[in-house]
Amino acid sequence: MKLASLGSGSKGNATLVRAGDTLVLIDCGFTMRETCYRLERCGLSPENLAAIVVTHEHGDHVQGVLPLARKYGLTVYMTVGTRLAMEATGRHSFKGVAMREVRLGQRFSIADVEVLSVAVPHDAREPCQYLFSFRQQQVGVLTDLGEITPHVVESYRQCDVLLLEFNHDVVMLEEGPYPYSLKRRVGGPWGHLNNVQAAQLLQQVEQERLQHLVLSHISEQNNCPNLALTAATNMGGFDTQRVLVADQEQGFDWLNVQ
Repeated sequence: MKLASLGSGSKGNATLVRAGDTLVLIDCGFTMRETCYRLERCGLSPENLAAIVVTHEHGDHVQGVLPLARKYGLTVYMTVGTRLAMEATGRHSFKGVAMREVRLGQRFSIADVEVLSVAVPHDAREPCQYLFSFRQQQVGVLTDLGEITPHVVESYRQCDVLLLEFNHDVVMLEEGPYPYSLKRRVGGPWGHLNNVQAAQLLQQVEQERLQHLVLSHISEQNNCPNLALTAATNMGGFDTQRVLVADQEQGFDWLNVQ
């Protein structure tokens, strides 16, 4: 298996998982034009994709999903709640798009890869995150949640590669430019993980199995890579040689599961 990113942060998110001959896109928070450009940087095109799986309806995760799927005939997987929330905005047309329902906690297959949806606490209609399995290998994608629940710990305990949200530093958020209401939302139990919360999850996973850790969805206003790295290595106890930071503009190149 392989994992890569087209970009990660509040301006847009899109992640790639390859299992055998199957290439899956997780979210698409960029315009279709920008997405095609970023795929081309990886030597790919939308025609290479088998499907798009969606975590939730926020714009930095779904902006390009339906236009890309419609133009290139891609099947889109999402929960009913996510679809209803997108429809309610009036900005998204599902016409001409092949849809598949994702049910929380259930497994489904996309060609060679098995996918498990994991319910997470986030301020969206029916959000989830995903685990991807292929030939005893497992890649976890875990962002956009306000707290680490026991269910999340159990689900992500045994990953070979983990893309994990390190969204904000508590002090930077409190002293930063956001209005009070937004600070409470971001830092609350239905918001985003801070560095300490993410590091605490690392203390509960099987670190000897985890080959690569990717620090993702890092806020440009309320965090910095060095603070996230310090939390992951000092508090999380994770080896720095296995840690990578996902960038908003460049994402990160392919990580291979051995």
